[in-house]
Amino acid sequence: MREVRFPCDSLQSDPSYEMGLASVTKTSTTKTSKREKTSFGKDRRRKHHHFLVTVFYADGEKFGRVYTDKEKADRFADRQKRSPVVKSARVTQIS
Repeated sequence: MREVRFPCDSLQSDPSYEMGLASVTKTSTTKTSKREKTSFGKDRRRKHHHFLVTVFYADGEKFGRVYTDKEKADRFADRQKRSPVVKSARVTQIS
């Protein structure tokens, strides 16, 4: 029978692992930088922007709809949030 090796098995061949010297260092995942600004507003040829409304349901399903009007996208997201089966609704600018 062939031996099955997993990626974590490589530590067992490390001498420092056998002596108990293998250490795990954690890095902090705090967000210190602000979100990058997109260049969507700089294109003079663009006549309108696109806004994606993503609706996440309690059963794990996901639904998305694209609007060219920000106010309509916000109204749709607010309307969906009032439903008891919707976990969250998000509006993101995609172009």
